[in-house]
Amino acid sequence: MGGLAEAALLAAVALGSVRCARALPRASWPCRSPAAAILLWQALGLAGGLAAVGALLAIGVDAPGAGSAGVLGGLGALARQLVAGHFLPPHEPPFLTAIRMTTLLAGLALFAVLWWMLVTAFADAIGARRRQRELLALLAHGDPKAPGAVLAHERAHLRARHDLVLIPFTSLRRTFPRSQLVTQGYRTVALLVEMMADDRALRVRGLLARELAKALLRFGTAGTECAPAGALAAAEGELTARVNRLLEPPPPLCRPLQVTVVLAAILLVVTPLLLLVVPA
Repeated sequence: MGGLAEAALLAAVALGSVRCARALPRASWPCRSPAAAILLWQALGLAGGLAAVGALLAIGVDAPGAGSAGVLGGLGALARQLVAGHFLPPHEPPFLTAIRMTTLLAGLALFAVLWWMLVTAFADAIGARRRQRELLALLAHGDPKAPGAVLAHERAHLRARHDLVLIPFTSLRRTFPRSQLVTQGYRTVALLVEMMADDRALRVRGLLARELAKALLRFGTAGTECAPAGALAAAEGELTARVNRLLEPPPPLCRPLQVTVVLAAILLVVTPLLLLVVPA
């Protein structure tokens, strides 16, 4: 029953990550520390994905007589059995074998899809980053009317490599395009990334908050005129949140709370990793 115990624990981690991801967009503290909030979002996504894949694999490797070797150890033992030509474990009802093989294949397929989407999202981000550099160079040298505040904001994205921050959420959005939870998480993290760029533009470029807010109001929703009504309303709401934050900045999150968030993120990621390696 070791494999089933590990599967239950991993499933609990996955469900807990989902519940936290549903509650986090309603919290008020992320705008006080966007970096810490993004770290927590990344931990939730990674922990949820690892736990979901691990739960399926744990059921798949829970064969009679497999012992307690952990999920990864069970995968290794199963691979050795297949190489030796032992495809079906003895003394196991065929329908249980079918269930185990189905969950095993589902876990491997989910892992493969998540990994492939991550690779393609990374490749797309690299291409988009190159195009953004070229566009900024043209705006800075060829358009004297280009507002300095907007350029400072976009340069902050490039220097801080915010495109890389969004890659895991882009891959999840492509994997589960109809999931409202994934879409909400992507939009929330994208908004936090914009807030980080706002903060960096104010800090590094010495811009006035009112100057940047005016530039956002002027150019922030450019290109959304033809967007669906729901998407346009969401974009306008996110722009309003950024402008209000600039004009009335909230107090930064205190250091003890930031440390708590970081430790929680580490614990979230370490837990499914340990469950995958260490036998229950």
